[in-house]
Amino acid sequence: MRRPRVLLWAAAGVVTLGFLVALEVAARHYGLPGPITTQAQEVIFAPKSGFLLYASLGLMMVVLTWRQRFVALGSAIGIDLVFLLVRLAVHAEPAFGNGALWVILGCAVIAVARRTGRERTLLLKGVGLGLLLVTGRKTGDTWLLITSKTRPAVLDQYAETADRALGNPSWLVGRAVEATGPIGSHVLDYVYIQLAVAAVVVAMYQLRHVAVDRGFPRHHLVRTFLVIGLIGPAVYMIFPTVGPVFAYGADGGHWAVANLWPDATPSLSAPHPMAFDEITPRNCMPSLHTAWATAIFLHSRKGPKLLQCAGAFWLVATLGATLGFGYHYGVDLVAGVVFSLTIEAGLRTHDRGWDAAGIRMVTYGAGVFVALLLSYRYLPMRMAEHPWLFGPLLLLAMTSVILAYIRAITLWEPGSVPARQLDPQPEMV
Repeated sequence: MRRPRVLLWAAAGVVTLGFLVALEVAARHYGLPGPITTQAQEVIFAPKSGFLLYASLGLMMVVLTWRQRFVALGSAIGIDLVFLLVRLAVHAEPAFGNGALWVILGCAVIAVARRTGRERTLLLKGVGLGLLLVTGRKTGDTWLLITSKTRPAVLDQYAETADRALGNPSWLVGRAVEATGPIGSHVLDYVYIQLAVAAVVVAMYQLRHVAVDRGFPRHHLVRTFLVIGLIGPAVYMIFPTVGPVFAYGADGGHWAVANLWPDATPSLSAPHPMAFDEITPRNCMPSLHTAWATAIFLHSRKGPKLLQCAGAFWLVATLGATLGFGYHYGVDLVAGVVFSLTIEAGLRTHDRGWDAAGIRMVTYGAGVFVALLLSYRYLPMRMAEHPWLFGPLLLLAMTSVILAYIRAITLWEPGSVPARQLDPQPEMV
């Protein structure tokens, strides 16, 4: 009881474990493995994403010295080569990433068995940081399964009708992506899939001094990334949508309203919930890819020029991919930006002790986000019938949250408030 911080971390660990067990049970109820099982399988079997595992290893290595980093990376590559030879020998499909996971788990064993005190704590934090990224991905996959099984009806007609206020941008960008041919599609697809790797690059820059300082900074991108992924699926359950490529395109099969996307927009009619299959995730509202890309952009602003340009590129390319591949409506992106800024402000405010500026920003951002969802659900026909009114209002609402965030950041950042000027003193004669 004399060490409340230790109790807090212990409680957080117990809650996290309980959450993972609950997701495992839910997935098993539907006949599929949950996040704990799929993560354990990747110790031996081919990983779903080797890039993600090596990105997780990179995050873990921020607590190591340069010599230890080279040893860890070399060990991971060596283990992967052994796995590759075994897979080729048994005629299995080549894959990589097991070595990275083995090294992360090995560092956990070393921390418990060979380290003490502050060094053990730091190494365990690094291992936890790396495993959180992987576990977050597995948890997200299970969440998507739950949305498809528990939400048989989707609200895509409401989102598409409301999206007319913005000019149906998914249809416009979808045709533009098709016009670019395979090169443009491959670039956007890579950006969309490897979003977590881009986040790790920015996070590793933010955490580059951990090994020297022997401690983590109070706020960094990984925190925002994980909180977005934790809260976002709860909104999926409230506003389930599958996206235009499924609801209005060929990918939806006989469940789709019609095979229209991206060539022609559907005729305007009163929206209603529509039944859909139990496979496609209801993961559109809000666009978490937009929220994550926005967080990457925000956290890259303090980096070197190259990192800033990369953050801006990843944001623009992610917006293009989410719309151009038909995964999201424009209204999803507007909600995603507001969602990301509100969570980022909430985390920063928590670090500062919930000051007045932070509370105002979080309250305002949450209010705008709820207002957006309510308008998409209950005012879509009015929005479609008066696009020149509601379109600017949507953009104005998003812009107001951006400005509120900038105003709050200006107050929070060191050196943003000008120093108090002393009264001029009379000259000595």
